Parts: sequence; C-alpha cells; structure tokens
Amino acid sequence: MKRKLVMIGNGMAGVSALEQLLKLNPNRYDMTVIGAEPHPNYNRIMLSSVLAGDASMQDIILNDWDWYKDNNITLHAGQTAERIDTDKQIVTTDKGISVPYDELIIATGSLPFMLPLPGADKEGVIAFRDIKDCEAMIDASKKYRKAIVIGGGLLGLEAARGLVNLNMEVSVVHIFNNLMERQLDPTASRMLQSELENQGMNFLLEKQSDSIMGKKRVTGLKFKDGTHADADLIVMAVGIKPNVQLAKDSGIEVNRGIVVNDYLQTSIPNIYSVGECAEHRGIAYGLVAPLYEQGAILAKKLAGIESDGYQGSVVSTKLKVSGVNVFSGGRFADEPGTKALRVQDDLKGVYKKVVFENGKVVGAVLFGDTADSSRLFSVMRSGEDFTGREQEVLFGASGGGKTLSPADLVTAMSGDEIICGCNGVSKDALISAITEKGCTTVNELKACTKASGGCGGCRPLVEAVLTTTLGVDSVVSAKEGICGCTTLTRDEVVESIGRMQLTTTKEVMNVLEWKNPEGCSKCRPALNYYLAVAFPEEHEDEPESRFVNERNHANIQKDGTFSVVPRIYGGVTTPEDLQRIAEVAKKYQVPLVKFTGGQRIDLLGVKKEDLPGMWKDLDMPSGYAYGKALRTVKTCVGSTFCRFGTQDSIQMGIDMEKKFERLGTPHKVKLAVSGCPRNCAEATIKDLGVVAIEGGWEIYVGGNGGTKVRAADLLTKVKTESEVMEWTGAYLQHYRETANFGERTSEWLQRIGLDTIKKALGQQADRDALNVRIDKTLSLTTDPWKQIIENDKLNRVFEPLAAPVSAEAAAARGE
Repeated sequence: MKRKLVMIGNGMAGVSALEQLLKLNPNRYDMTVIGAEPHPNYNRIMLSSVLAGDASMQDIILNDWDWYKDNNITLHAGQTAERIDTDKQIVTTDKGISVPYDELIIATGSLPFMLPLPGADKEGVIAFRDIKDCEAMIDASKKYRKAIVIGGGLLGLEAARGLVNLNMEVSVVHIFNNLMERQLDPTASRMLQSELENQGMNFLLEKQSDSIMGKKRVTGLKFKDGTHADADLIVMAVGIKPNVQLAKDSGIEVNRGIVVNDYLQTSIPNIYSVGECAEHRGIAYGLVAPLYEQGAILAKKLAGIESDGYQGSVVSTKLKVSGVNVFSGGRFADEPGTKALRVQDDLKGVYKKVVFENGKVVGAVLFGDTADSSRLFSVMRSGEDFTGREQEVLFGASGGGKTLSPADLVTAMSGDEIICGCNGVSKDALISAITEKGCTTVNELKACTKASGGCGGCRPLVEAVLTTTLGVDSVVSAKEGICGCTTLTRDEVVESIGRMQLTTTKEVMNVLEWKNPEGCSKCRPALNYYLAVAFPEEHEDEPESRFVNERNHANIQKDGTFSVVPRIYGGVTTPEDLQRIAEVAKKYQVPLVKFTGGQRIDLLGVKKEDLPGMWKDLDMPSGYAYGKALRTVKTCVGSTFCRFGTQDSIQMGIDMEKKFERLGTPHKVKLAVSGCPRNCAEATIKDLGVVAIEGGWEIYVGGNGGTKVRAADLLTKVKTESEVMEWTGAYLQHYRETANFGERTSEWLQRIGLDTIKKALGQQADRDALNVRIDKTLSLTTDPWKQIIENDKLNRVFEPLAAPVSAEAAAARGE
C-alpha cells in the first residue's frame, strides 16, 4: 500500500523535490499538494518579466494542471494550510479539508518583509512577491504616474525596471549608499547605478523611510531627514522572511527558519522542510539553486536512497538586471586575509573582481561581461590552489594558464550539479533527457527540462552537455523547432499544414502534437501567418494570435496612449485629406502631430477609447504602422518636378503602395522609389527599392536602414513600370512563402542567398505563378478599420489591453 505524502506549498523548491522523487521512486507515495495561490507551479524568478511585459502568466508556468493529473498528484490550489496535527498526522486547510499524511513536507517559502511605517496600510502600498502583486502594479500604471520602490536590492531593481517599462516615473529608495550591496562591491554597484540612471531610474540613497503620506491612498514618502518624495504607488522590496508561523504553531523547532538537519528533517518525525522556509546549519537560503540542491537530497531521502545529505551551498547569483549582465559568488568583499585581482574598463562598462584566500578563489564579482561566471564558480567549488598563478583565473592563456571551455566545465561537473539555476536542472537531468527522451537540440531540452528557459545564461553549458553527450556532429545536424512547443521546423510545419489541410492554429497544435497545447507567444502568431499564406480563403484570421499593436490597429506608446497613422500613398496627399486629419486631431485633442520618416502623418498620444471614433472620422485606410505588412513606399518627386528625375517615381510609388497595402508579410516591409540614381528616397536601404535610370529601372532587395544597416543587393534591371510591378509582386510572394515568421528580408536574403532568389524568380512562368498567388491574397484583403466599422466588431478588437511591451521585448519578438 502506498504511503501518503503531503506537501504544504506549491512553489519552485517543493515541486522540484517532487519531480526528483517521481524519477527516483514514482510508485512509493500517494501525493497531495496544498497551495495557497490559485495557480499551478510557476517560476517566481520570472515575475519581473511578467511585470515588464516580456512574458505572460502562461509563459512562466513550470508545471501546468495536466502535470499534476498525469502524475496522480492531488492539488488543492487556492487553499491555505491552517493547522498540522502532528499526533494524528493530519493537515487542515482554511476551506475545511483534512488531509492525512505519513510523510509531510513543509515548503511554505517566504513572505515579503513590509516596513512597519505609519501609513503602510494605505491604498497603493504593496509588495513584489507573487503574480497578484504584478497585476496590481500593472493596473496602477494605467491610472498613475509616480512610483517609489523601497529597496535597492535585486528584487527592488527588478520591480523598478518593470515599472519603468510600464511608463511610470520611478525612484528607488535605499538605506545604504550602494545598490545590491549583498551581491556587488562598491565599484560594480556604482557602475550599475550609472547604467540604470541612463535607463530612466532615479535613486535616493542613504535615505531612511519615516512614514507614508496621504489620506486613503498614498501620495508620497517622508524620510527621517525631513525631506519627502511624491508617489502614487509604493512598492516595498526590502527583503523576505521565512514563512514559519504554521510550523511554529505546530510545535516544530523554529529559529529564523524551520530548523532541519542534513536530510531536511525537522524536529518532529516524518516532517521535512525545504526551500526558503527551511534553515540548515543556521542559514536560510533565498536563492533558487541551493533550494533545488536541498530538494534533490530530500527526494533521495523519501525515495529510500542513501546519500551524504545536504552539506550547504556555495551561493552565487547570475542575472540580468535591466539588460546588464551581473554575476556574484562567494565572499567578494575585501576582508582581512584576502587579496583581490581586479579588471575595470569604464569605456566598455566591464568590471571583474576575483577574491583569493590562501591561494584559493573564494569569491568573484563580474559586471557587464559574465562569460567567465560558470568557470569561476566551478573553480570556487573545487578549491583549487592558484598560489603564484592567480592571474590565470582571469587572464587564462595570456596569464600563463588555460581558459576552460564550456565543454571542459561540464566534463568536470558531477552529475547532480545544477546547470540551470533558474529552473534547478542538473547535469544528470539533461543527460537523461538526451539519452532517454531523444532530445538533440537546446530547444528540445528547454521544452523537456526547462533548462535555459529562465535568464538564458546557462545556454552555453546546456549546449556543451549536448555536445559531450551526443558528439559534435550529432548536435550540428540536429534541427531546431520554431519554438520550445515543438521540435518541428518552419518547413515541416508549413508542409504539414498543406498536406493535412490544417486551417486553424488549434488544429495545427493538436494534430502536430504540440508539447504546450496552448502554444506560446512565439508560435501562435507564426502559425496564424503560415495558415493565412497556405489558405488565404479558408483561414479566418485569429486576433487572439496577434500582437497587442495589431489587435488594436495602432502602436502603443510608452505612456500607454496610441499612435495612429493613416495611409498616405507615396507621401502624396490632398488639401481635403490634410483638413480632415487636422479636424480629427482637434476633435480628439491629439497632443502631437508629426511627419514621419516614411512621409506620413502620425497622430501621437491618442487615448485607447478614442481609437474607434477617430478611425471612423478619418475615413482613411490604415497605414499599418503597427503590422507585419507593407508599411510605407517612400518616393522623391522624380521627373514630375525634379530637373534630375528620369522617371515618374511618385506615380510608381503610389501604384506599388495601392497594390500591396494590407499584404501580410513575415515582418514589416518598407519600399522606396527614387526618380534618378541620386537616390533621394533612400531606395538602396529598403526591403525593396526601385531606382530610375535612363530607359528603365533598377530593383534592389534585402536592404535595412535600422539597427543592423545593410545595403540592398541589385536583383535585376527592367525597362517598364509593369515589369517593376511584376518583379516586386513575385519577390514579395517568394518572401512570404519561404521566410520564417519574424524574419526581415535582409536576414532572409542572407540566409538563403541572392542567387537562390534570382533562380526562383528567373523564369517568366515562375514569376507569373507567384503573382497569381499574391493577387489572390490581395483580392481577399480589406482595410481592417472599414470592415470593423461596417460589421460593428469594435468590441472584438478592443479587448482588454495587455501591459505595454518594452523596447527590448518588442525587438526580441520582431515588432
């Protein structure tokens, strides 16, 4: 008969222990989990990504509802354990459920420490600890502007970064004179502060909070020195404390945390504790890697497998604070008996410090460049003596030694060492996924084990495990899926859609056995696009699979308002259209009207609720400034007015824009037409550019004027305007059909080669076939706003708006 194992807490450390136990002895226990939050197990480390708009709640789920069901684990979500009867061995929840146990794990984690300031109970004063706190901050950002974060540690800076991304004015209050003083030395701290100030944060250091101002809702924070700062929102991120009250009330020995021995046993038989609530040898750990190490030992104990027990952890932190790479490990402060080796490059924003004691590396701080972090941590743990050759540690071969590669590092690691600290994935777990489950790529390992699914810093080590386990050739030949939800490549997905006649994203994910049945923010928009290309008539566009700007048909700005850009063909407009735009701008009190680089007019600062009425009053086509579609066709005046012009570039540009507007493409597409080789319309840095020459036109492709500037390549020379349209249509359709979703034409051309494109378009019959398909697609498109207004579908489009997306996230997603 199976023994009854009950776990109080549904967090990362406890569930990790259950995952290990299921691998070691899956049939030994009937398992029950009691979780206070109404969610399955999620990655608390990624909360800052949710706050910043880089991830959704679904993206940070570690074990979904089906995982509990598949492993026969009873989950009581949204319930709090209120009492443990240690004599009868029964746990009772606040909902009145009584759960008997043979073995009990207390994994209640920690609680945010709230400063006992006068006024701390006012509306607008919150912590930053769970998904509910994220939602509260996102809601506040829609109504208020000024935020204060109390606490300049890691948690506080993550909260501040998220609030900056939500377009709030953010001040960080810290009692010390250095940020992240527990992880960084003063030099690295000052460099971090300078970088964050450049990103828009304000810092109030060496400030001691006195009281919170305001009546019902917070209006500011007063300091002990008599000064104050205004605020509509105050986030306390001053630390955490082990959540031990339940254990204490149950008679279990408690110090700062729940006291445990090397096998995570508490003072009462059959009761264990793991995670932030546990205290081992006087230390309560707050970082995830030690907690996963505890979970592995506890799993062995419960599985009946002998081990040496938990010996404590060498603590390290590798993270990305607001885009800055930071690593901290061991004892990095200058202490008596220690010596430090430092490298500082202010020009590149790089700082490295390694601390030695008796020739051994006992600590390190890296700022800006953390490539050496895994090697340094390995050296720290090994206890190797570097007496007389300390410079080897930082300078490798140039200092007389050898720099260890990721492959060397993973070869030297023991099987139970953690490679992915964010998700607690050991070397053995990765090898098992490779050898037993057939994983052959990093994406497959991510989907199977979650390794590299957090900050991504462990990716080189994950790749090294693949290489050392399979061999270089096997890894090189392995294919990467379009996302972590599938091992299928773009070509395999597209081929399957056509062969099986799949017409919806749900159908694709179901038939092709997606690992995540709901998909993710990467694959859903891609599938929606591939289906539209394959079946332009049958596939109905899925707004829920589009990005927020496309769903709202306007570009969200950093202050939460929108940018509206009506279509102005070839940069040519009329007095009537200009008057209409002016009247609309006045009616809706548009704060800024700007001429864009694409020869259009941008109405900036539009309120979300005004969008439907504004588009109706404009009665102009959308300029698709938000979409993966044709954006603009830039023109010069050409032969119409310019004395140097050789062709009518204005009419050519208007004809191109009118034909290809509303055309969905893998990424945004910008065109240009110049009326002579002087190239005033900058046609040679566009996705497709046309330059007039004597007696004809030159067509250039694959240019990019953005962050990765690329001059376009000459595709062909033609004589007539109709040939320009023919080649343009064929080129755009070939791009639509063969590029990866989210891939710019410049990237696509470099990937497949100009010769491949020329070959695909070289024959008249091939160009004709491509144009037939693009014309078919274009015949089915209508301006979205006219369709919405005509069909009264405004409510469908104006769904609740997600958090504003950061520039970093938008760039990563190709927006």
